[in-house]
Amino acid sequence: MKKHLLAFSLVLLLAGCEKAIQHAQEDLVIRAMTDGQWVITSFTLNSTNISSDFTNYRFKYYSNKTVDAINNGAVENTGTWEGNANTMTISANFAAPAYPLTLINGNWQITRNSWTYVEATQSSGSDIKTLRLDKQ
Repeated sequence: MKKHLLAFSLVLLLAGCEKAIQHAQEDLVIRAMTDGQWVITSFTLNSTNISSDFTNYRFKYYSNKTVDAINNGAVENTGTWEGNANTMTISANFAAPAYPLTLINGNWQITRNSWTYVEATQSSGSDIKTLRLDKQ
């Protein structure tokens, strides 16, 4: 009986540790994204470089999972965002966005990242998009 109780306690402890690790990873994603503003320094759509379409934009991410698209110093649109360290994905959703914000909506697969940049790709139908966000 003691062996079963010990084994059960160990399983509960390990499950709690796994949740704590997952929570810590989520906290790191939030902390990284909400610290400062971000700019899109590179954006390609089907191998065509359209980075200049984002020149005047800055993005401010908040811990309540909202994001402001700031165009020439003024908030143009507020959307939502989600980041997942386990699946290495990030998503954005701006309601009724104008071009070029329409290109950002959806789920992105993170291919490279650090505390100060994120590179990601998105496939949507026949479109392939890549972007690089850099922290300012």
